[in-house]
This record gives sequence, C-alpha cells and structure tokens, in this order.
Amino acid sequence: MVSILENISQISGAILLLCGIYFYWHFRKMKKEKKLTSTERVIYMITQITLYICAGSYLLLFLNK
Repeated sequence: MVSILENISQISGAILLLCGIYFYWHFRKMKKEKKLTSTERVIYMITQITLYICAGSYLLLFLNK
C-alpha cells in the first residue's frame, strides 16, 4: 500500500513539474511579446522558484537512496 502511494506521489510530482515547465515557457514567450501584468509576473516568479525547489528535492531524494 505504501509503495502505491509513493508511486502516486511521484507521478503527481512529475505532472506538476511538466505543468510548471509549460507555464514557465508560456510566460517567457508572453514576456517577449508584451509586458506582463503584475499577477502574471508573480505567477512567473513563483513558477520559477517552484521548479528549482522541486528539482532540488528530487535530486536530494535520489542522492539519499
């Protein structure tokens, strides 16, 4: 049961990572076309920070095993 929950957690993390990458590239493209609104800028920065934190935590978990 625990292994199933760990697998679900890893799959959901991967999906979140893919969505975060998509939003990062989308906002980056929008930023080139026009100036971002304040809300879009905040979401862009949060997405960047979250991607780095997610990648770092996966790396630490991988190195810990």
